Amino acid sequence: MPITLGAKSLSELTHVHPDLVRVVHRLAAISTMDFTVLEGSRTVAQERLNVAKGVSTTMNSKHIPGKDGYAHAVDIAPLVNGKVTWDWSVYNKFSPIVKEAARLEKVPIEWGGDWKTFKDGPHYQLPTKQYP
Repeated sequence: MPITLGAKSLSELTHVHPDLVRVVHRLAAISTMDFTVLEGSRTVAQERLNVAKGVSTTMNSKHIPGKDGYAHAVDIAPLVNGKVTWDWSVYNKFSPIVKEAARLEKVPIEWGGDWKTFKDGPHYQLPTKQYP
């Protein structure tokens, strides 16, 4: 059964690149796990705060809208019993579903959980090579 994106999730997608938005909508159509969009675009001021708090390591975040006016990243969290989880075993089950949604939409995607350092379970982004 498709997942219905809530008002907050839809609002978070407002300034996100349309290709990534398509992936999230496809995810809602195919996912067997409920999820929420935690964050789409963010301001430079928000990113400064995130770096200061240690929840981000760069001011070159793909959450900050680029020259095209869109954020090229989105944070998506699976829900367990209706609540956001930070359990890596759940993210490891959820990420293949997100990647399948991207494949179906023919949109290349990178998952923060695949990074060698500063692994970021909720983070999905468009690759810089294809989306400068």
